[in-house]
Amino acid sequence: MGDFLQKALKRKKILLDLIDYRILDIWNKAVGPQISAHTNPFKFKNGTLFVNVSDPAWMQQLRFMKQEIMDKVNLDWEKEEIKNIYFSIGDIHYTPAKTADRSIDFSQYSLKERERRLIRENLSQIDDEELKDILEKVMIKEIIKRRLDE
Repeated sequence: MGDFLQKALKRKKILLDLIDYRILDIWNKAVGPQISAHTNPFKFKNGTLFVNVSDPAWMQQLRFMKQEIMDKVNLDWEKEEIKNIYFSIGDIHYTPAKTADRSIDFSQYSLKERERRLIRENLSQIDDEELKDILEKVMIKEIIKRRLDE
């Protein structure tokens, strides 16, 4: 879609530097979730990847890691080789990681008999009733959470 849009805009004499959105997935995989939360690749031109960074401290750290990041990104990037990364302070569209159980009402979900039996079997060896109760709640929430993620 990005290639088609770029060509259509070019025909209309509208020049934009659009980024191939596949690079975003590759970037996130290469740098990991912590760095990804503070960075946003926004343009690729003439072998240079332009990346917004949340603040100067992160930008300084990323400059030290520049070659390592380029090597990792280039392993998966099938297009033109990234020869340089230009970091600048800019807007980061940060999406916080999902926090478990934050807004899910687990009481509305019911477990299958097989799931209940599995929980009973796993908890049968535990003598402490308080611990057993806590573990049962955790197991129920995990089963429901997995079901919702599918």
